[in-house]
Amino acid sequence: MEAFLAQNPQAIWRRLRHSRYARESVPAIPFFGDIAAVRRIYLPNLAPFVSPHHGILRLVPGSPRRFPFMKRFLFALLLVAGVAATRGAAATPARPNIIFILSDDLAQGDLGSYGQKLIQTPRLDRMAREGTRYTQAYCGTSVCAPSRTSLMTGLHSGHAPVRGNWEVPVEGQLPLPEKTVTVAQILKLAGYATMVAGKWGMGMFDTTGSPLKKGFDHQIGYNCQRHAHSYFPTFLYRDGVRFDLPGNTGKGVGPVYAQNVIQTDVLQWVRAQKEKPFFLYYAITLPHGAHEIDDLGIYANKPWTDQQKAYAAQVTRIDRDVGQLLDLLAELKLDEKTIVMLAGDNGSSFSPTSEMGKLFDQASNGLKGFKRGLYEGALRQAAFTRWPGVVPAGRVTDEPWAFWDFLPTAAELAGAQLPAGFKTDGRSLVSFLRGGPAPARDYFYWELHETKPIQAVRFGSWKAVRNGITQPIELYDLTTDAGESKNLAAEKPDLVARAEALMTAAHTPDPNWPLTGRASARDADRAKNTKNAKKK
Repeated sequence: MEAFLAQNPQAIWRRLRHSRYARESVPAIPFFGDIAAVRRIYLPNLAPFVSPHHGILRLVPGSPRRFPFMKRFLFALLLVAGVAATRGAAATPARPNIIFILSDDLAQGDLGSYGQKLIQTPRLDRMAREGTRYTQAYCGTSVCAPSRTSLMTGLHSGHAPVRGNWEVPVEGQLPLPEKTVTVAQILKLAGYATMVAGKWGMGMFDTTGSPLKKGFDHQIGYNCQRHAHSYFPTFLYRDGVRFDLPGNTGKGVGPVYAQNVIQTDVLQWVRAQKEKPFFLYYAITLPHGAHEIDDLGIYANKPWTDQQKAYAAQVTRIDRDVGQLLDLLAELKLDEKTIVMLAGDNGSSFSPTSEMGKLFDQASNGLKGFKRGLYEGALRQAAFTRWPGVVPAGRVTDEPWAFWDFLPTAAELAGAQLPAGFKTDGRSLVSFLRGGPAPARDYFYWELHETKPIQAVRFGSWKAVRNGITQPIELYDLTTDAGESKNLAAEKPDLVARAEALMTAAHTPDPNWPLTGRASARDADRAKNTKNAKKK
């Protein structure tokens, strides 16, 4: 019967359409499963006739029931759907393992599932098919440290303690404050084993922002973003302790590829967590520059530049390593107990006119802008979620969500309590991940403090961008103009005023991040770093 439902919806619809109608409803069916799943998956063409009410399925007045056959037929359909969905709900792990893979600079245009033709990503494309792919998943903002801060803290960049890439001497970035709560701390208190792998970038080990002080039991990889610009560094960190990579100079290709070391550690750690819930934050450094790799693989003989070959090989290496991780989950029989989310940390990283942008056509999604800006091309990143039996397979959705939604989502999945007084800017995505609608909200907000502070806000289908506090607000209708090509600010002064009010309300003043320019302390640290670099 269930196969019949899935394979023959039109036959069901024809039978209903040509039957007689009566005002009475059929007997109610108690139902404890996911009513949204029933209406979406099992009975898409019966939705006009099905009325959920307080855990009861009924046929609405006017539904077919006059003939005994039709009455029995509909009752059987609803019962099968209810039992199947109830079984699915019962099988859902109460506390799944949670993996978030964050790939540094991975763009929609880099992956076959989003239309890439030259770079091979078979495992990531399969992952997208086996789960849900998002076309409007928003990063925290469009550079590394503040985007990651938003992901870890559940705060958008108007409230987060890090809103730009602030490099501190001699190594590391501006640390997360002591009182800032991370998703890892929340999950650790809920009994999860926790690991961060790859690049951290939110505080060195001797600061308040150390990952080992922010909820992670185990760490492997880089801490400082500048250090992570080499894939053949002289050293990495394991649990805050430096260890050398023999033969590497940190300049160009060497004998030890850092990603291989990190991947091996990740797989070993996951294997050791088989019997207990875990949270893995896998912040893969690829394909961020420098574009260097130990093996160009299938791209070695392409008629491309060395940088183009290396970039393509980096993306395909991500594909291989994620595939190995998914294979391990299957081997350990953790597939259905583990939700895996994957995303880039910003949108397109290259200008469409650049060497990479032209060859790989990163702007094939038709969006304007790239890294360090706040247009859609800089903010929408590649993203999908896989959780067999729970997250719908083959679904592609354009409903928006953002990095700051991850913390409340993970907390709900883990059954974890948020700390007293803690307030997140995010909304839990649990129902959305299962196939329901995205959570409602008033707006999405971003700011970025790089060369000059810039702001953007999305409310409904309207998107406003201000490229500097003294610059006029631009306004776009994303429903008809996702490429942000037609500025409607002059035609919609009321919406411009609303956007400005939202920008003001969403920005919490912070002396480290003034909207009028760069903080003097940040410029002083930058000068020290420049001086130290010259000494080297």
